[in-house]
Amino acid sequence: MRRNLLITGASSGLGEEMARQFAAKGHNLVLTARRSDRLEALRAELTERHPGLTVIVHTLDVNDHDQVFEVFRKADAELTLDRVVVNAGLGKGAPLGTGRFDANLETAMTNFVGALAQAEAALELFRARNAGHLVFIASISALRGLPKTVTTYAATKAGLASLAEGLRMELLNKPIAVSTIYPGYIRSEMNDRVANTPLIVDTVPGVRAIVAAIEAEKATAYVPPWPWVPLARVMKYAPLPLLKRMI
Repeated sequence: MRRNLLITGASSGLGEEMARQFAAKGHNLVLTARRSDRLEALRAELTERHPGLTVIVHTLDVNDHDQVFEVFRKADAELTLDRVVVNAGLGKGAPLGTGRFDANLETAMTNFVGALAQAEAALELFRARNAGHLVFIASISALRGLPKTVTTYAATKAGLASLAEGLRMELLNKPIAVSTIYPGYIRSEMNDRVANTPLIVDTVPGVRAIVAAIEAEKATAYVPPWPWVPLARVMKYAPLPLLKRMI
């Protein structure tokens, strides 16, 4: 079992619930996010529930790329990392050309460039010991370009999936595993103000499917499997007019 995990973006949403579920499975954790108060509260909760585990927290803004390397190296010195989950991300966005380049730029920098920094820092550690598991939390939106407020978000997640696939090809049949997880609509802080989201599932069962896919070290996984495995196929191949009516 890969016992020692680092999860970025762990102060809320999917990252926070992943921390709870991995702790319940007996994993030691390094949790990072920008909001140190929420990380400390989560550490207190987890150590009270699971007194035998090690839970370390570090404040981290993944857009501070030097800090990403510093925190990953420090975390690995404190708790030799077996797995890194690249989870930190933003859902901001606006239709292109409507005056909100700032929001789209922030999402692009966080979701892709920030993830690139995390991948570099994790693989620096994994290559040195020729072992490890690098996990990218993408999105079902990565499968196709999407319109309006999610155009940039979907593009960043598609870029993330492509980055992961390139690494997986490079490391094929080697002791470093690379997984891409494509969550469907799972309730989280990122989308809790979005009304009428189709097919959305609650945070706990949705994250349970994510954790199961990570533990199985699947190369790619659409989660929860129902309905996203069949819907992913439809999304990949549907003509644009049909896809536009679906979303």
